[in-house]
Amino acid sequence: MKVDELRVLEEDQLGDRLKAARRELYELRFKHAVGQLENSSQISKVRHDIARIMTVLRERDFGIVAHVAPEATAVALAEAEPEKPAAALEPAEDVKPKRGRAKKAEK
Repeated sequence: MKVDELRVLEEDQLGDRLKAARRELYELRFKHAVGQLENSSQISKVRHDIARIMTVLRERDFGIVAHVAPEATAVALAEAEPEKPAAALEPAEDVKPKRGRAKKAEK
């Protein structure tokens, strides 16, 4: 389950998913205690899902709008900042190296 999928859900749907995830975590812990759980990584996956759901609910409580379409973000960045030539990304040759351990190692 991804955060983007959760952000489009209504609050009552998120509450239902949170209840279901907590129930699933309870059952997984019980199976683990009894020795019937084959894949213990399921516990951490469910815990992460619970954390994601709670994060989205908390964002809504604070009024934070965290959902931005990835395509819209990429287009906005491309329009705002044109690509720089590769030569502009490389450091200049006349830049002095930083002092520190490298300097001591040369002695």
